[in-house]
Amino acid sequence: MITIDEKFDSRAATESESPLTELLFVVQGTDNDVTVKNLLAATSPAIYSGLKRDSFSIKHLGGGVWDCSVQYTKFESDSQFTFDTGGGTQHISQSLQTVGAYPAPGEIAANFWGAIGVNQDQIDGTDITVPVFNFTETHYINSALVTGAYKQALFLLTGRVNGGGFKGFAAGEVLFLGASGAKRGFEDWEITFRFAASPNVTGLSLGNIVGINKQGWHYLWVRFDDDEDTTAKTLIKKPIAAYVERVYEYGDFSALGIGV
Repeated sequence: MITIDEKFDSRAATESESPLTELLFVVQGTDNDVTVKNLLAATSPAIYSGLKRDSFSIKHLGGGVWDCSVQYTKFESDSQFTFDTGGGTQHISQSLQTVGAYPAPGEIAANFWGAIGVNQDQIDGTDITVPVFNFTETHYINSALVTGAYKQALFLLTGRVNGGGFKGFAAGEVLFLGASGAKRGFEDWEITFRFAASPNVTGLSLGNIVGINKQGWHYLWVRFDDDEDTTAKTLIKKPIAAYVERVYEYGDFSALGIGV
């Protein structure tokens, strides 16, 4: 018969900002360590004196007798949040507005309709900083909820944008960058979720193209064609169409299990 009994010197405690209590047990009647671990998990309380079960250790003394201890620490259930507004980089070929053109003496500055870095038959463009709101959320999730299906859901949502409102952002503004997690003792997982947000825009104008609408993670590009500035007597590249492309799939972020 396998038995488990609490030892007389059990329940030693440390009171501090990081309180600790330890319960001590003796298991007898088996040489199987897995049996001992399962029995210890089933017998020891999940909560003791306001502390949560955090870890345990076992030591075989021989003859089917095991010395066991279970450690209890304080709850760390409050979610944690971090953010930065460092922005991202985007290469553009078209400005929002040409605010000045300064020709050399005797020359006329051609109107390139906002194209940037026009040199003969190419448009060099430039890199700019665009608003990107990077944020993380760390949550402590019950072990029973962190199933294989849940981990698969995190995997499948990585690289998708929110199909509906999420954390105060409109649909299409938040990109899920993935999650990382580690199990803490018996009871829960500490999982950090990483996101980047880029604002939706409406009514954008590029050159003589107006009324452009794009979601935050859509890709905008401009097609140019050859034209002539008759005043400057110069061949130019004129924007003739703007295209908004969807490059990320949408996802249901409620499946993350951290609220919307």
